[in-house]
Amino acid sequence: MSAPTTERTGSGAAGRGEPILSVRGLQKHFPIKGGGLIKRTVGAVQAVDGVDLDLYPGEVLGLVGESGCGKSTTGRAILNLQPATGGSVVFQGREIVGLNRKQMRPLRRDIQLVFQDPYASLNPRLPVFDIVAEPLIIHGLTKSNEELRSRVRELVETVGLNPEHTNRYPAEFSGGQRQRIGIARALALQPKVLVLDEPVSALDVSIQAGVINLLEDLKNSLGLSYLFIAHDLSVVRHISDRVAVMYLGRIVEIAERDELFERPAHPYTQALLSAIPLPDPRRERARQRIIISGDVPSPANPPSGCRFRTRCQKFANVLTDGQREKCLTEDPALADRGAGHLNACHYAEVQSVL
Repeated sequence: MSAPTTERTGSGAAGRGEPILSVRGLQKHFPIKGGGLIKRTVGAVQAVDGVDLDLYPGEVLGLVGESGCGKSTTGRAILNLQPATGGSVVFQGREIVGLNRKQMRPLRRDIQLVFQDPYASLNPRLPVFDIVAEPLIIHGLTKSNEELRSRVRELVETVGLNPEHTNRYPAEFSGGQRQRIGIARALALQPKVLVLDEPVSALDVSIQAGVINLLEDLKNSLGLSYLFIAHDLSVVRHISDRVAVMYLGRIVEIAERDELFERPAHPYTQALLSAIPLPDPRRERARQRIIISGDVPSPANPPSGCRFRTRCQKFANVLTDGQREKCLTEDPALADRGAGHLNACHYAEVQSVL
């Protein structure tokens, strides 16, 4: 594991003060049961296996990677919605891992989740007013019905919806409008951190920009910090200040946004960025794509040494036998290897792919 201070220095985060959220060695393993009638644990799916992250006040930290790499599970483990198997999550100086539901309740006001699917995350039997008012009622933040109505109206207006429509049900709204309702619900408790779990991936491209612009405006006006989970690299580049790249339950690279997109160092990051189409047809034809071969290994039985080696072009085509031996046997730590930001590769080399 990398030392807590390494990320702040290596990723260009120095000078931002103390992180509002600090994650160290986070693990979430799901047991595999077998043995017939008498079930016993025969293995574990290592969905998240040693994640280190820092989120600073007012920052948007993008978390990207292929589907199934553990991004959403990381977000839920940070929120203690899925209890972590191990590691530490410190929010404003308080350890979250190990807290029970009652102990977590006061912290829920400060750290909220916006779900991926606006069609499944809203109760279809409740009108919008009740959906947005529910957290205010649960936490007793309003003293009268009039104050409750005023607060719900304010929240709905904040996310760009007509407060006159709060008597309507979710089915009467579009996908983008439903996601705005979900954002209003998350803002009801005036949180300091929002974990956004692919908030626009279920929306049409034509309305994604409106939701992203709303999130940017809210961050600036309310001083929020975002952990922005996504697989769309163009969206991440637009909204993020820093970007962390995840592969098979591990963080493999962290850097300032422009540094990562212009000077990626890890072979996995380079392959992801090379898949982004360029608007200039001549540049698109001239550049060489980096193709990731093979399938993602099972998180129940990850490769020894470097987890990416089974799909790494550098391992297959560039490295010598002696160099490959290190990839086979040694797990690369997330550290600054001279490229100006953190990466987890023994032989990282900065390469422009855009």
